[in-house]
Amino acid sequence: MNILETPIPGLLVIEPDVYKDTRGYFFESYNEKRLEELGIQKHWVQDNQSCSQKGVVRGLHFQKPPFAQAKLVRILQGAALDFAVDIRKGSPTYGQYYSVLLTADNFRQFYIPEGFAHGFSALEDNTIFFYKCSNFYNKASEGSIRFDDPDLNIDWQVEHPLTSEKDLTGPFFKDFDSPFLYSEK
Repeated sequence: MNILETPIPGLLVIEPDVYKDTRGYFFESYNEKRLEELGIQKHWVQDNQSCSQKGVVRGLHFQKPPFAQAKLVRILQGAALDFAVDIRKGSPTYGQYYSVLLTADNFRQFYIPEGFAHGFSALEDNTIFFYKCSNFYNKASEGSIRFDDPDLNIDWQVEHPLTSEKDLTGPFFKDFDSPFLYSEK
């Protein structure tokens, strides 16, 4: 397993060891002990899965404290461009985002800690997105930021995004009051 640090502290790209032969492949998709050795010490309590058609954009979502969630995301089928926006007040990278291409073929995973808004764009039909969460979903704690926010200027690499009404009505980043504070721990 290889861990790639990103320019935004806390966000990590995980590349598992994949063993391929004429029969197909094998890889360990999750190992709590190995992740703890690499500094990811989370107790995962919920798994979520979605299927999206090419051009679907989901996000930017987060859960407010005390229901904030870290996520460990990967693609089971298809391809997606995955995004995390730093929404931790006081962070030197506040308002910046990082994106990573996740595909069923590259086996990459993206670790997103609490304090980030998250979203993705499906680059292929029937893209199956799977993620572990460190806290249970709580509807009253839902938060979002407009996916098409001009200040964030995210290139979703989708010409005509298909999105939900909820994702079209979130606040713009300049009007957003983040419930997260940055900590250097």
